[in-house]
Amino acid sequence: MEPLVDIVIEDDRWADFGLEAVATPAVRAAFAELGLPEVGFTLCLMGCDDARILELNGDFRGKAKPTNVLSWPSEERGAAEGEVPDLPEPGDADDPESLGDIAISYDTCAAEAAEAGKPMANHVTHLVVHGLLHLLGYDHIHAGDGDLMEATEVRILARLGLSDPY
Repeated sequence: MEPLVDIVIEDDRWADFGLEAVATPAVRAAFAELGLPEVGFTLCLMGCDDARILELNGDFRGKAKPTNVLSWPSEERGAAEGEVPDLPEPGDADDPESLGDIAISYDTCAAEAAEAGKPMANHVTHLVVHGLLHLLGYDHIHAGDGDLMEATEVRILARLGLSDPY
């Protein structure tokens, strides 16, 4: 059986941080909130640094600056503005449905957490949830979508005992 979250470490600071120990409960809480089963899905989370995410942000979004998290859904799952996207169907335990890939930058996450005066683990949990919601078709381009995505994030984080990050 495939792991729920396939972790790829490109920056050893993520291994020292314990990225998998933070990411897996975040994904499980999101699945529980959205009514998705844990078995039948997988996603890849890459822990990298600002140099790598800068390159990715430039290549895929045309932005010449680092960012905290990027997501690449395996398929488009959008919805009408302000509506919940259609959720994917799970695969089998031995052949799970890939939701896509997420990259997260240690440098930017650490700086943002320090600036906000919050524990890095809480900030990373929020960003993993945020990235996962993008894989599931949520976005924040339009106000109605942003409100829906933020409210969903807040509910998921509350399941983990974390306060509203907004």
